[in-house]
Formats: sequence, structure tokens, C-alpha cells
Amino acid sequence: MDFQIESHSLEVLNIIKEAQQTHGLRHGDHQRYRQYCSRRIRRIRKSLGFLQGNKHKVVPKKITEAMLTDIKYLYLLLMDAERSWSYAMQLKAEANSEPRKRFHMWRKLRKAVNQCEKLTSICNSDKCDARTKLEVQAYGSWMNAQYQFEREQWKEAIDLFSNAKTIYEKLATAVVDEERELYIQKVEELSPNIRYCAYNIGDESAIEDLRQMRLKSGREDPLTSKLDELIEKTREKQAATLSEVTWRGRTIPVKNEAVRIFLLSVADSEEQLRSSVTIDGKLSILETSLKELMDAQQSLRDECKDDATFKAAIKGQKMEDKVPNTVYLHTYLSYLKLTKTIERNLLMIESLTNSSKGFKPQDVARLYDIIIQSLSEVILLPGLDDDTKLIDTVNAQELTYKSFRCYYSAETYVSLKKWKEALALYDKVLNYASTALKSLEKLTDSVLENLVQKLNDLCRKVEGLKFSIFAKSILDSADDMSQLTLSSKDNRKLIDRMDTYAEDPRLTAGKKIDLLNFPPDFQPTHVKPLLFDLALSHIKMPSIEDKLETKSKGGAIAGVLGWFWGSKK
Repeated sequence: MDFQIESHSLEVLNIIKEAQQTHGLRHGDHQRYRQYCSRRIRRIRKSLGFLQGNKHKVVPKKITEAMLTDIKYLYLLLMDAERSWSYAMQLKAEANSEPRKRFHMWRKLRKAVNQCEKLTSICNSDKCDARTKLEVQAYGSWMNAQYQFEREQWKEAIDLFSNAKTIYEKLATAVVDEERELYIQKVEELSPNIRYCAYNIGDESAIEDLRQMRLKSGREDPLTSKLDELIEKTREKQAATLSEVTWRGRTIPVKNEAVRIFLLSVADSEEQLRSSVTIDGKLSILETSLKELMDAQQSLRDECKDDATFKAAIKGQKMEDKVPNTVYLHTYLSYLKLTKTIERNLLMIESLTNSSKGFKPQDVARLYDIIIQSLSEVILLPGLDDDTKLIDTVNAQELTYKSFRCYYSAETYVSLKKWKEALALYDKVLNYASTALKSLEKLTDSVLENLVQKLNDLCRKVEGLKFSIFAKSILDSADDMSQLTLSSKDNRKLIDRMDTYAEDPRLTAGKKIDLLNFPPDFQPTHVKPLLFDLALSHIKMPSIEDKLETKSKGGAIAGVLGWFWGSKK
């Protein structure tokens, strides 16, 4: 009589990835993940009745192959290993300030390895399927490789990492598309570890592979920090050959070791930025470069802390004579810091505007504000007062980014339905853009050609949006007016309420309404006053003697008339 043995299946990689992303490791919080593992172990033990003693004393119990009637026992071993590993990673982060914790970290990693060995030995029974056996074996190899890696046993670590990688590659070819991506991602995570171990064993060719892997990773984790240290050591060997740098037509001697190492990394970082295809990768490169730059600046300031001229220059005091080499070198580093900050903010804007989750316009406007502030600081750097070409370029860029800042500020008001403010800002966008285009036309810098295209696209977009916003404002005002309805108790005629707009329901009901009183009501008015001309009696008329006829003519006529009527005496 044949008995069918129940076969358990444990998807190790899927389980731990989901738990890690959900409970803290998305943000690198190993303590939170360790606490989650402890709570889950407690719940599993309680559900199985597999308690380790009581509240008075601890009675350890071992899991054996005979207990595999429930898959929860496998979960228990897996979570135990994850808890020890997460505790080790937490201690590793704390060991930067407390070196003694490194030994505690090794003990926790060794404990995680032992728990993985127990899980592997139990899963080798007939009660687990083939996929579970392979996954547990790969997980155990990876955990042991982490332990050897931290102890700098490079030969043992590379063999274990390679073993885990081979198993995950085989599993990727035997599963469906959704699960295959998880295994491929794990293989990509293991590759930098293998190349790093190879380099430490003696493979000098691995350094270029490590640089490319660091470029593509775009994330911060313990391995990438080790890669950064390794690349920095390689640059230190080349720093002895760098003695001077030329910028803006002036050659400056470089004596500070930290500045030399940074200047060697500038060309590498620019090449990496051109080669990177993801925004996260570019941001990671810029962040690393900015950290190195700030360290170089601080080293230069510490070296020149007793130089009064240097201290006065970096505080903003104007120099009458030629700027010293140390001051000009500090200006060059400050210029690189500001330009790289601008480049990083532009990448962040691109990431926000291309995000499928949407973005807040005020966040983008804030980033443009930081860019404009950085550009204004460039002009104030000592030694650049007479560089008219650089000043014109910076001013043109500043006007360009002010146009974009106004645009996203207008979009903020649009989201709040403040149409008047949005229209005013759109007009300001066009004013800034037209001035910026005139400034850019005078420049011959090929880097700025892209800004001209962006400004032209922005102007076309804003021209269309102005009409759209104007139409929306009219529609909104019409909606507000349509909500006004005349009260049924208001019997005033139309002529008496001309200053108030309201819908009269009697009009829509088809009733006749009176627009005004007809005939109009009599209104009192002033009587027309009587006017008396009293001034004539007080007016003295001018003499008109000179207008009368001569005396001789008057005497003849008078004589005739006197004879005819008779004279009076």
C-alpha cells in the first residue's frame, strides 16, 4: 500500500523580500525589521503551541524533521535567521561610532548562518519539494557569504556568492515571468559582491566593472559604500600626478591632497553621468560628488585658516589686487558645488514632472527657487567680477528659470481656482521668457541651446493656457451668478433693482411681469423761479455824442421845423 507524502513548498526569496519591503528595509531601518521578526516568531510559536518555556524560565526546544507536519516550523526557522541577520546589520551601522560592536555583529551573523544550516538540513527531507530545497540552499549560501564578506575572507565569500548566484539563475529559468523578475534582481545584487571579492583577491581588471556597477546601482547600501572607498583609494594613487588645474583661462597650482583627489574624480563623474540611463543613478553620482567636493573645500579652508586674505575673500570682501591662487581655487570649488547643486535640482524636477503618481506644482517652484538662488551666488564669488561672459550667461539662465518658477507658481493658483492671480503670473512668464530669449541669442554657449527650445515650448504652452484659464474664470463667474434667484417675497419691479442681478422665476414660468410703473408716478420738483433784472438802473451808459449828426445839419432842419410849427421861446 503506497502512501503519498505531503510535500511542503516554501518560497524563501519571495517571503523575505515582501517582509523586508513592508517592514522597514525600504528605508534601511533594520531595527524596525528585527522587531517585526521577533513579533512574528512569537505569533508562530503561540499558534503552534511551541513555546520556549514559561514566564519563569526558558526551556529551549529544537525543531526536528519529524515535526514537519506544519509548514509554520519552516517559517519559524526562516524568521529566526532573518532576525539575527537584521540585528547584525543594525550593529554594523552602529559600529561606525562604536567599533566594539563589530564583534557583536560577527556573532549575530554566525548565529544566522547556524540557523540557515538547520533550515537546510530539515528541508533536505522528502517532505519539501525541489524548489524549496534549492531556495533554502541559495539563501544559506548567501547568508554564509555575508558572514565571510564582513570578516574579509574574500576567497570563501566569492565561492559562496557564486554558488548562490548559480542557483538563482537556474531558478529564474524554471519559473513564470512574474517570479523570474525577482530571481533576476537577486542575481544583479550578487554581481557587485562577486567582483568586489575578485578585486580584493588580486583581479585588477575588476575595478572598471565595479565602477560601472556603482553607476548602475543608484542606491546607498553597505556594498556601495565599500565600492566608493575602493574607487577613492584608486584615485589617491593617481593624485600624485596632478599638480595644477586650468579654469576660465587661469592656471592654478593644486597642493592640497584632498582637492587633488576630488579634481581627479570630476572627469570620472561627468563620464558616469553621460553613461547613466536612470535619474536615480545620476542623482546618486551627483550626491557622491557633492560629498567629496564639500570635504575638499573644508580641507582647503583648514589649510588656509591662518591666511587673513583668504578668510577675508571667502567672507565676501572685495579684493583690490589680483585674487590669490588659493582664493581662486576655492572659488572654482564653490562654482562646481553650485553648478552641481543646480544640476541635481534639475534632475529632481525631471523626476517629479515625469512621475506617474503626479506632483505638487509648489514643490517644483521651490526647486526652481533654489536654482535661482544658486545662480545669484555664482556672480558673487571672488575673482569673477570682471568675467562678463560668465555673468551674462548666469543672468540669462536666471531669467530662464524665473520663467519656469512663475509658470509652476501659476499652476499652484490654478489648482486653487484663483484665476486672476494665475493669469497675472502667466503674463509674467511671457515677460521673463521674452527677455531671456533675447539674452540667450547674444550668447554662443552650446549648453544653453536646450534652454532656448524649452523656453519656446513654454511660451506656446502658456499662450494656450491663458485662454483656457480666462474661459474657466468666465464659466465660474457664470456658475456663481446662476445661483442667485430672486426671492418670492421680493415684488420690486425691474427698474427698482437694476443694481442687483438675480434670476426672476416668474420669467421662466411664463408669467407677465411689470418692468416699470406705467404711467410713471408723479414726482415733486422745484418750481421755475421768477427773474427780475435789477441791474439796469445801476448801469451807466457810455456817451454816444460822437455818433450823432453834425450841428449845421441839425440847425437847418430845426429851423424849418420851427417855422412850420412855430417857435417856442
